[in-house]
Amino acid sequence: MIFRFVVKYFGFLKSVPLIALIYDSLLKLQLIVFKPEKLDWFDELEEEILKWEGTTIQLHKFGGTQFNFQNRELGHLHSNGVLDILFSKKIKAELMADGKVSEHHVFNKSGWVSFQIKAYTDVKRALELMQLAYHRAQK
Repeated sequence: MIFRFVVKYFGFLKSVPLIALIYDSLLKLQLIVFKPEKLDWFDELEEEILKWEGTTIQLHKFGGTQFNFQNRELGHLHSNGVLDILFSKKIKAELMADGKVSEHHVFNKSGWVSFQIKAYTDVKRALELMQLAYHRAQK
C-alpha cells in the first residue's frame, strides 16, 4: 500500500509544515475521482460520532479528520480510509488477537491501532471501534 510506503520512507517530512495536510488532500482528491462513494461513508461516520455527547471533530495535524471527546483525541480518519484509534495496550491486544484491527502504521508499541475502511460494511465496524474508545474515554 502506497500510504504505508510513504509513512515508512518519507515520514520524516511530517514535521515540515503543511506537507502531511497536502498529502492527505491528494488522497482525498484520489477518492473523489476513483471512489467517491467512500466520501459518503466517511461523512456518515462523522455524522454519527458527532451525535455522541461531548464529541467534536477537527482537522488532524497530519491530515484527515480527528475525533475528540472533551478535547481528548479518540482517533482520526485519514482520507484513504485508515481509521487510527487509541486504546489501552490490553484492549489493543484483545482486538489484535481477534483480528479486528491491525498494528498502527507508525506507533506499533503503543495502544494505537489501525482499521481500514474498504467497503460500506466496514463503516459499522468502524463505529463499533469508535464507540469502544468513546465509552473508555467516558470513564
